[in-house]
Amino acid sequence: MPIVQAINGIVETYPVRPVTPREPVVDAVDSQTGKEPRQHAGDRTRLAAQQAYQEQTHPARSPKPAILAKDLMTTPVVTLPSDATLVDAWVLMTRRSFRHLPISSVHGTLVGMVSDRDLIRHAPDLVIAGIQSTAARRRLADIMSPRVLSATPTTDIREIARVMMDERVGALPILDTERRPVGIISKQDLLRGLANHVPLELWT
Repeated sequence: MPIVQAINGIVETYPVRPVTPREPVVDAVDSQTGKEPRQHAGDRTRLAAQQAYQEQTHPARSPKPAILAKDLMTTPVVTLPSDATLVDAWVLMTRRSFRHLPISSVHGTLVGMVSDRDLIRHAPDLVIAGIQSTAARRRLADIMSPRVLSATPTTDIREIARVMMDERVGALPILDTERRPVGIISKQDLLRGLANHVPLELWT
């Protein structure tokens, strides 16, 4: 399943790269004639022997099943409404050790994301003043990022990892067909999944 991005409520498909096995290396072609170089009988025999040896010592492995977002995502996901304040988000994120928080509409659909850096940037006295911070009384709708990359529960985690690296985001919300958050995947989730049960060959 593709990763999509919602910009002010408009959903667009994110141009992710397909996750397919690497293309086999083809034989070199003569740059002048456009023909493959001629092989001698001895070369063909030697190559056939090498191939037979490789097949015996390194038997073909059956393809591993893909690991999907639903296998790694943190669920249930905690959200706040867009009319909540920066103080509300700060208290929740501090108590639960969150770094990213999905923001939902009155209908429960995703409308934005807020990070701990967003809170500190817009209300730098939060760390010292806490709930007494005057700037922290602003609404999350005023500071949240409306450009949100999201994925579905059946998105391959390799695509999620690539998008998070390319876009430099620390977490990706996982949405159902109604664009309601059902989970979230962070860098820590990816690392934990890699350490626990993701075969390394999946990432090659």
